[in-house]
Amino acid sequence: MGIVAVKDRLIVALDVDTREEALAIVRAVGDYCGLFKVGMQLHNSAGFGVTEAIMALGYPVFLDLKFHDIPHTVLQAAAVVSRKGVRMFTVHATGGREMLAGAVAGANQAKGATGEGPLVLAVTILTSVSQTVLNAEIGLPGTVAENVVRLAAVAQAAGVGGVVASPQEIRPLKQRFGQELVVVTPGVRPVWAAGNDQARVMTPGEAIRAGADYLVVGRPVTAARDKAGAARRIEEEMARALAAPIK
Repeated sequence: MGIVAVKDRLIVALDVDTREEALAIVRAVGDYCGLFKVGMQLHNSAGFGVTEAIMALGYPVFLDLKFHDIPHTVLQAAAVVSRKGVRMFTVHATGGREMLAGAVAGANQAKGATGEGPLVLAVTILTSVSQTVLNAEIGLPGTVAENVVRLAAVAQAAGVGGVVASPQEIRPLKQRFGQELVVVTPGVRPVWAAGNDQARVMTPGEAIRAGADYLVVGRPVTAARDKAGAARRIEEEMARALAAPIK
């Protein structure tokens, strides 16, 4: 992955409504994380300008818009966001191999002289989806982990470089793919933070020890009174976990 500092593995999710709120968080915690995630809430409220403003401050952006459409549309959307200079962006793995390959092709259009484009991440099963919801409501047979690994295999075959999955699926993903797929893990909650609407969670230390490459943390940082202090505590927990052997 080329990651050196522990903080580079922490992604802070800017799940707020305004540009002003987002940039205030960026300025407060930028020294303690590697990327900032701009998702649908902030993007649809403040537009692409907030992503450009974050990058202008010198911080990379993970654009989490979860593209899911016909392959041509996803290719074009991927090309647009890639040319903007985002570091990572997401597509839904359930769109299928052709759609995922379209996202990769769109990202490749942004490669410059360095030969580097953004990392395409395939979202497998949302962290809010429990086993009951997956089987009884969505109608997919099998366990969550089985479906996550199956979707990850489709993504890898399409040329996607990484996946988004809950902490509970880190180990089966790493057992199957090793370092061939980057694993980005939301659903990370320190023991001192509330679980909120995530169904499948771990602490930062547990997720790192399981083999996660990046952790996404939102409200435990962004809703904290001392945002920098919260981010620093998570970074310190990650560092302790990295110093211990993976179990």
